[in-house]
Amino acid sequence: MIKLSFTSEDIEQLHYERFHHPHPRVQRKMEALYLKSQGYPHGEIAQLIRVSEVTLVSYFRDYQAGGIEQLKQLTFYQPKSQLQQHQESIKRYFRAHPPQTLAQAAAKITELT
Repeated sequence: MIKLSFTSEDIEQLHYERFHHPHPRVQRKMEALYLKSQGYPHGEIAQLIRVSEVTLVSYFRDYQAGGIEQLKQLTFYQPKSQLQQHQESIKRYFRAHPPQTLAQAAAKITELT
């Protein structure tokens, strides 16, 4: 069992962030820690926020390691498009030469990259 301690300031921030943080995954983490601060058992928290207990424990470990700021970190895999390196030049080209169709745009992107 993971033992966590919460200051009254932490509890207030968790309560606020669970509704106001811009990313829904962070909101879920904040909700989990807020429920933990209110004494809910792990199984019930996992059921309420609809995550596995393994995921829940990872939230708790993140909080243990770095507090609320650590919970705000988004560490899930976000693949990068190969077109990202050409993004600015493609934007400049299409601003100067708007395509008439999607097919024309796709062909020009292929040509430019």
